[in-house]
Amino acid sequence: MSDSSPLPPVRLHPEAELARDALSTPLLSRAALLARWAGPDTRVDAGGGLVEGQLAPAAEVLGLTGEDAAAYASEAWRVALDAGLVEVVDEEAGTVTAGEDLALLTGGSPHDILAVWLGALETVLADASVPDLDELMEAMDEGGEVDFSRLDWNPEAEAEFLDGVLGNLYLLTASEDGPGDAPVPLPALAASMIIPGDMDEPTNDVLEQVSDAMMRLDDQFRLLEPIGIVAYRPVDEDLMADPEEEPAAPVDETDVSRYGMVRLTPLGVYGLRARLLEAGFHAPAVGDLADKGADVLLDGSSGYGSGAALAETEQWLVRREPLDAARELLAAARGSDPGAPLRRLRCQQALSLVGGQAEPAVREVLDDAELGGLARVWLSELGATDVPAPSEDLVFWLTIDTVAAQLAAEGNSEELQALVEGLAQQHSGFFSAAWRVDHPATPDVLEAMGRLHPDKRIAKEARKAAFKARSQQGG
Repeated sequence: MSDSSPLPPVRLHPEAELARDALSTPLLSRAALLARWAGPDTRVDAGGGLVEGQLAPAAEVLGLTGEDAAAYASEAWRVALDAGLVEVVDEEAGTVTAGEDLALLTGGSPHDILAVWLGALETVLADASVPDLDELMEAMDEGGEVDFSRLDWNPEAEAEFLDGVLGNLYLLTASEDGPGDAPVPLPALAASMIIPGDMDEPTNDVLEQVSDAMMRLDDQFRLLEPIGIVAYRPVDEDLMADPEEEPAAPVDETDVSRYGMVRLTPLGVYGLRARLLEAGFHAPAVGDLADKGADVLLDGSSGYGSGAALAETEQWLVRREPLDAARELLAAARGSDPGAPLRRLRCQQALSLVGGQAEPAVREVLDDAELGGLARVWLSELGATDVPAPSEDLVFWLTIDTVAAQLAAEGNSEELQALVEGLAQQHSGFFSAAWRVDHPATPDVLEAMGRLHPDKRIAKEARKAAFKARSQQGG
């Protein structure tokens, strides 16, 4: 993903709700608890971590038991330190005090709380890109130092890979044709990073890379879940057992969930969007255009899917009087630039949300060269009986405008192909008249019709008409 790639808009939950989610995440709540527990007798080492003698009391405060209790306590303390919940007062003495941000968790705004959570998230993401303890132990030399040359680990590449995986998960969550809130199988997510798009049949080497990536992601998502960015069902431990051993219970070999399932939480969507914005991506959210003019709304939502465009328009309309909104939308829909047809389509869709209260504004543009066709269609759909009949020129102009809008919105979709076939079938002399239509998009529309129509004879007619149209327009 490049920082110029258009990203689909996401639907964010309210900040107050997200802040409550952040406060209830296991890792941030543990970090806050340790920050409040820390006092004059708390001691840290040169790196700011709790000294060994304080790990057991810290784990006890957190209610942690078992062999991993100290490790979990150490992790929570590191998050508290990095997120500004505690601060080192004297590095030489190893003393600490409560950080300025600790008070934000109880007295700050939802935005303040989320800012603290984002700081904690960065710590966890950095930890997730580090080799696990077993790998570090194997790479340790006789002097107790880690020999990084023995590790098959490139910090930048590892962080980039995890960012790429989370970016793909974000895209899948935001895309209207994606799984939405449904979990994504871990093999599919790993494959999206490993298998080239033009590879029809993965080689054994590539499949092995996918398997290795799955195991690494399994470890990483286990680390990320406590900070609340993902909900994760880990890989079934039986899959990693000795194949010669009998499983403890019968297993369904077709159950893909055994290989791990992951989804972004609403908090995760918020967090990843914040990181994308920080990295320079254009990562829109539904509601971004609600306080903008109609021109920004129609142009800005032109690249959205139909559902997101509808939701954006609903939020925009809530802030305005219906009749004023209708007039503003119609004024913004005018134009002969390449984006104008899609603006008019979005305008018509927006007016359908306004309903009958928009009728006076729509009737005002019945004689408008660019909006008259839209107005007649809208009034007819409303059920008005006194709609003036359009001229033949207007019918053809509106047809070209509509196809141009559909091309911009959907590309060469099946729906558009069906529309093209229907037009050619209903009007036997369509192409002999269409090339004369005084619309900037006429040549492009006719070329597209030639490309989309399955009948070679009709497709050839469309291409000839496109050539005439381009010649007429001096192209």
